[in-house]
Amino acid sequence: MRIAADLYEFRWYIALAALAAYLLQKTRTYCRLRSFQGPWSTGWSDLWHSWAILSLKSHLKYDEACSMYGPIARVGPNDLVTASPELILRMNAVRSPYSRTDWFYRTTRHRGDVDHVFSEMDEAKHVDLRHRMASGYSGKENVGLEESIDVHVAEFVQLFRSSYISTDTMAKPVDFAKKVQYLSLDVISDISWGKPFGNLRGDRDVDGIAHSSEEGMWFFNFMLATGLYRILHLPLIAPYVGVSVKDATGFGRLLYNARDIIRKRLQRDATHDQKSDMIASFFRHGLSEDQILSETTLQMVAGADTTASAIATTLLYLMTHPRVYAKLQCEIGNACNRVSSTDDGGVISDADARKLPYLQAVIKESMRIHAPVTNASPKRVPDGGDTVVIDGRPIFIPGGTNISYAVWTHRLNRRIFGEDAASFRPERWLQEKDEERLADMNRVHELGFGHGRYQCLGKSIASMEIGKTIFEMMRNFHWSLARPAQPWREGSYGGILAHKDMWVLVSERKEVAT
Repeated sequence: MRIAADLYEFRWYIALAALAAYLLQKTRTYCRLRSFQGPWSTGWSDLWHSWAILSLKSHLKYDEACSMYGPIARVGPNDLVTASPELILRMNAVRSPYSRTDWFYRTTRHRGDVDHVFSEMDEAKHVDLRHRMASGYSGKENVGLEESIDVHVAEFVQLFRSSYISTDTMAKPVDFAKKVQYLSLDVISDISWGKPFGNLRGDRDVDGIAHSSEEGMWFFNFMLATGLYRILHLPLIAPYVGVSVKDATGFGRLLYNARDIIRKRLQRDATHDQKSDMIASFFRHGLSEDQILSETTLQMVAGADTTASAIATTLLYLMTHPRVYAKLQCEIGNACNRVSSTDDGGVISDADARKLPYLQAVIKESMRIHAPVTNASPKRVPDGGDTVVIDGRPIFIPGGTNISYAVWTHRLNRRIFGEDAASFRPERWLQEKDEERLADMNRVHELGFGHGRYQCLGKSIASMEIGKTIFEMMRNFHWSLARPAQPWREGSYGGILAHKDMWVLVSERKEVAT
């Protein structure tokens, strides 16, 4: 009782001491990064940064910050954002001392106690896991990869031809964003598990996976903005708020089906499996059942949404730039007359698609000006700090600071892409004579897939799917916006752009259709 009485008597002194300690800690935090400018509240509070993420426009907020405050801007008490090519490459280099940041990567876990290649914080484990998974993402041990993509691209074309063709007498608006998500989910489920969801054949969201993915992205974004993952991943709480394999639809159903498929596959001798797909490759390289489940379900979001976004963005920029649209259709029409892989209506091969310069330039330009991944994942400055030279000036960054990549600002850099960097002009990739500038342009494009030890493992798969799909869409159909005043609804969820309500009109391109 005496202690309680003393505490009560000195309650105001205790409160003042606590307030003083709080203000001292805030002041020290502010002073650590006082040389970096940003919105007025960012030195003292995370509110600006949290709101930027919750607004689903963090990419535009980061762009505003870097445009106003320089190539490194402050967006939180311990958070910076950069559009500097030098710093971005330095952070992601193979032997970079920078590491992953807890607040972003831990949030991406499916379960609070299980890491995948994206959430793994231990750099040695991350590198080892990437090494063991690499063959499964390539054609070396996944020999049916391109064939699987061809099947679903052909189904995609057939879906529009059979159900959504507009004519002079009847317009049939269709939500392209939804249909291209069906395509990307069917592709990734087929190459991951050897069994597609069947969205395109049924023209529906089988088991509610697409809808669940949308909900999952919103929840992920909310946890990023609030930091609630620290609580929700606790062992006593996670079982009650996470997904369950008992769910009838959605991500829980996806996990249930995935585990069933993986277990059946692992019961066979994967090393002698005639169909050497991703699961077989992962198993051969020592991944456990839980690891395979975690890695392949990660692809459902990371792989499907980003690829769908890239295809949708490319089509939108084509539809709104008639000169580019006509020029690409001309190249595709000429290719159909000389490329054997398109004979008898076959889907163009990846090798032939990569030989079409204007097609590749269009894809690069759309991914440059409207990148599907808008905020590259933040990195932590090594203990002791780091000095980086930007525009010829050395800048010291204190250790422990988090730095994100302002994709929007970097990709609209006029020094790299010219005075018309804010405009959609695919020819810039073909007409540039300065080899050094062209190398810089390509380096920026490659950063869209990560760099060094953080490069996206699914890069070749995504590039293959995008090239084939754009070619076959433009080869077989004419496209136009059904609602030009509002072409789509768009949001950035943890740095991944997602789209909905992209209503288009599709008509046959009879002059080249077979």
